[in-house]
Amino acid sequence: MYLSTQLILKSIGELKRIHPFHGITFLVCKRKKLPIDGSIHFPMNTFTRKHMDIHHKLASDSKFYFQPFHSTQSTKYWLKHDYPSSGLQAINTQTFGDAFLHDRGSTTWGWRTYYLDVVSEILERRVRGQRIPAWALAVWLYRSEEWIPSDDLNTITSRFIEEYHITSEERERLFSVELPDHQNEMLFHDAVSDWNALKQEIQPPPDANPERGGALVFLHVHGTGPTSDMLFRPAGRMTIITGDNGLGKSFLMECAWWALTGNWADRPAFPNLDSDQVYIEFDIQGSYQSRRTHPKIYYDRKQFRWPHSDGNRHTIPGLVIYARVDGSFAVWDPIKSASDRAPEDGLYTLSSDNIWNGQKDRNEGLVRDWIKWQNAPDKYPFEMLSKVLARLSPPDLGELRTGDSVRIPGDPREIPTVIHRCGTTPVLYASAGIKRILALSYLMVWAWNEHLIAAKLARRRRENRMVVLVDEMEAHLHPKWQREVLPALSSVSTYLEKDLNLQLIISTHSPLVVASAESIFESEKDAFIHLDILESGEITMEELPFVKYGDVSSWLTSPVFQLGQARSRDAEKAIQKAKDLQAHKEKATKEKVVQTSNMLAKCLPSHDKFWPRWIAFAEEYGVEL
Repeated sequence: MYLSTQLILKSIGELKRIHPFHGITFLVCKRKKLPIDGSIHFPMNTFTRKHMDIHHKLASDSKFYFQPFHSTQSTKYWLKHDYPSSGLQAINTQTFGDAFLHDRGSTTWGWRTYYLDVVSEILERRVRGQRIPAWALAVWLYRSEEWIPSDDLNTITSRFIEEYHITSEERERLFSVELPDHQNEMLFHDAVSDWNALKQEIQPPPDANPERGGALVFLHVHGTGPTSDMLFRPAGRMTIITGDNGLGKSFLMECAWWALTGNWADRPAFPNLDSDQVYIEFDIQGSYQSRRTHPKIYYDRKQFRWPHSDGNRHTIPGLVIYARVDGSFAVWDPIKSASDRAPEDGLYTLSSDNIWNGQKDRNEGLVRDWIKWQNAPDKYPFEMLSKVLARLSPPDLGELRTGDSVRIPGDPREIPTVIHRCGTTPVLYASAGIKRILALSYLMVWAWNEHLIAAKLARRRRENRMVVLVDEMEAHLHPKWQREVLPALSSVSTYLEKDLNLQLIISTHSPLVVASAESIFESEKDAFIHLDILESGEITMEELPFVKYGDVSSWLTSPVFQLGQARSRDAEKAIQKAKDLQAHKEKATKEKVVQTSNMLAKCLPSHDKFWPRWIAFAEEYGVEL
């Protein structure tokens, strides 16, 4: 059994009031039995370094020491490797110098007879009558030790008192032996609480490598775009963005791509003319929550550019794919953008033509890759592509299947074909909707396959996360397809790798796309974001609760799409005029009723449910319909 992460974190919180001298030097001197009223050869720097190597090397791959104590108003948890011979040495010889028998420059040390007065007086001054919690120091020192189930926190504290030779007077004047409430409820668990467990709550050291496999969790855009300030908090699994035209959905997607990759897919965001401060603040998080501040990148007005954000990222996202509204795509691979390469090495910005026909030194294109994969002996990318296509297939045409290649006039290449209910079609002649899904399927499979190849060549572990951005999810898709495509796309990652985590961020104008999420939306994992415009002209962004309206017409009249009627605009105007007459009968005349009836007749079918209500009203004014 080992001390629990919860208890260790609690001890760190308790020790932050304690001076490093009490938590390091004093313990080293006590453990090594430094004599009182006499001095001996005592290599203080060497002993303290060994102590810190054992107890303060929290992150094994870091050169920094972690210490929960602090000697100034601001806590500095991570200390450089020379701290025992520099910062701590100065504390020993200056702040606590009166406690020691020590000649400057020598290696002889000893306690003065009144050392306890000096040590306790500084403690008293710093913590105002409180004492060092002995249990907290014990937990910190023995956090990696193995214990038996019958041990308790009192046992652990007693071991500390004994092994560090704490005298009864030191115990009385320096330490508190009171134990925290409910200490045994959180005492042990089965595994050692190493850095991977503790970093959930502790900021990483300055030299820590960025965590990999992150997702976008925070984006703050200020001074640029349709509004002066946009605050976006996408969910870890799926985020749906809705809103009227011109309110910033596509702009938000472009900024999300930049925050994730450090590159703009097209034109960089440009400052608003009336903005003094222009910046983008963002946070990318992996399996643990970063305690660092959000990187904030300011627009450089002198050079008319955004400084590259790569060096500001504490977490590197997984593979990122961006399907833009104009049919182009962008792909960013973190392995190909490793720190020893140019960040652009892993960036692919592909026009619609590049996707189908390739781009020199970038990709072969869908036509060539499809045939190459289809004829490859292992069939691996091709089988993956077939599964993804089948999952994203349209309902009317049935399952999209891969057919044999054909030749077409004026093209020397073998052209892939797709088979559906209506027959076999060369991909270059497919409909716009099918082409969009073919391109998305191909890009996801191609990007993942390229990532696996790069990981193998670089001898790196593959990523376990993919971030997919899709602007206007419904583009070119029939309503029947719109109501199925989102659940299908959200599950595609399992065809690539079973353990691949997908963060999906989509924008849409379609109530059918939103309604399709009713069966899969989970408030703990997903977010529903709506952009709106106030009467003042201010654009707002709000996370709405996801309500299941069921009928698509109810979505149209919901606060999300804000239609007065799930009808044409002319029909909505006619019905509203009719309702106004019904609500204000004193203003109604036969002439107005006839005029309104004619408007209704032009817009509404004879079986419309509004007619019975209106006919009864019209008859009151002698109008027969």
